[in-house]
Amino acid sequence: MKPNSTKLSRWFAALPLALVMHGGLHAETVARYGISMADIPLTTGQPDRGAGAYQFTGHTLYDPLIAWEANIGNRPGKLVPGLASEWKVDAKDNKKWVFTLRKGVKFHDGSEFNADAVVWNLDKVLADKSPQFDAKQSAQVRPRIPSIAAYRKVGDYSVEITTKEVDALFPYQLPWFLISSPAQWEKMGKDWNKVAAKPSGTGPFKLDKLVPRERADLVKNTAYWDKARMAKTDRIVLVPIPDAMTRANALLNGQVDIIETPPPDVLPQLKGAGFKLVQNVTPHVWPYHFSTQPGSPWTDIRVRKAANLAIDRSSVVSLMGGLATPAKGQLDPTSPWFGKPEFKIGYDLPAARALMAQAGYGPSKPLKAKVIIAQGGTGQMLSLPMNEFIQQSLAEIGIQVTFEVVELENLYLHWRSGAKADMNAGKGITAINLGYVTADPFYALTRFADSRYVAPNGVNWGGYNNPKVDAALDQIRTTFDTKKQDGLLSFVHQTMVNDALMLWVVHDVNPHALSPKVKEFVQAQHWFQDLTTLRM
Repeated sequence: MKPNSTKLSRWFAALPLALVMHGGLHAETVARYGISMADIPLTTGQPDRGAGAYQFTGHTLYDPLIAWEANIGNRPGKLVPGLASEWKVDAKDNKKWVFTLRKGVKFHDGSEFNADAVVWNLDKVLADKSPQFDAKQSAQVRPRIPSIAAYRKVGDYSVEITTKEVDALFPYQLPWFLISSPAQWEKMGKDWNKVAAKPSGTGPFKLDKLVPRERADLVKNTAYWDKARMAKTDRIVLVPIPDAMTRANALLNGQVDIIETPPPDVLPQLKGAGFKLVQNVTPHVWPYHFSTQPGSPWTDIRVRKAANLAIDRSSVVSLMGGLATPAKGQLDPTSPWFGKPEFKIGYDLPAARALMAQAGYGPSKPLKAKVIIAQGGTGQMLSLPMNEFIQQSLAEIGIQVTFEVVELENLYLHWRSGAKADMNAGKGITAINLGYVTADPFYALTRFADSRYVAPNGVNWGGYNNPKVDAALDQIRTTFDTKKQDGLLSFVHQTMVNDALMLWVVHDVNPHALSPKVKEFVQAQHWFQDLTTLRM
């Protein structure tokens, strides 16, 4: 979907009028960010539009109990204290985790952060009978925190969370759970739609202005509790520009200062004009996630393996202008959890055709499959050109793919619902193309391989069920020894590859193009990015 260019031009022309003075002391520094989404992600506390949205209206306006270190670029980040200064598992009952909360933290509206606020926010997304329950926010975060069974206030600055089973990986779920102000919800008449325009978190930015589908102005929170993470820019203006070429032109014309996912064809022009391209190792994969439910054409492992052998990934990398790396599984081989898969993913058309013949398919009897894909959006790379390439490649081995093309948030709805839901199975959809974050054990492996997380209980979209994998995951949950965890996680990943659970195509490098006006931007080795590092 291309934005209305006339409307966009009028908005950009008026933008300089918004650059005001702070107390007459200095000119406000402003960074205008062209994002690949069709709309501003949800601002009420749990952003929609996928993992990429957390850098825009998630970790800017809000904080989690446990944060992810996203302000460094020369190594992978790690879990760090957020609104919880420390956390520990109960030695007597490993299902219970106790969180010690920070004192002296204020929400943007001036109200106090404490244990009551944490419990209120958990009710907001998990307790559908609570007055503050918000179905929109719940839909975004509930699948991301599937381990939570119960929670309670222990003291004014202490909260206990109980998991359904012993889960040593539970802390990895919590960077996705963000804390919003109960007082602001009350002030806005207990109306989440009104809160969207005037939200209140504890984060390094405040929302100053919101115009759906046009812009969101984030202004520096000068009273932010974490002085080591103070924003380096006074104002960041988020501008939705879903069309890649329109984004690039906006950067070239000086209408924005930074864009994500520049189109490969424009990279020489951008570099020639003095713009800087930044990228980094990114734990993110671009796959087709197969349905293994009864009736799906992908239930036959020979077909799934054939599909993986039919793709010339080097050509996909060329299509991306070099802004990708070939995938050999869910994880990059440098990951400590890659393992030693027997099935070697690569480009081998004769082997792919032989597998299809063994499965009973050929030129006179093609396999037909319907895949749901996104028009575009953060994490989807060059969705349409890449999917057309996959479609042509699969046709060469007798797999005829048709597409259902939807807007990204609609795609997430189909994803959370699972392959057997009527909105998927009822339409004949048997695979989904969605970029996946793979930064930690839960996000890379557990949520896709555990049979207990079959959608809608989680995001095991296709219904994968392997008892040996489930047994390994049970061991992972109950061991707090990281070396043992790594060994078991390696087994899980190599089994996923050997089972050809998905068609893995490429890993993203999360490219951004910057104007010379941008003096600093630290790109993390994650799908989370910390916009406090952006300096003009």
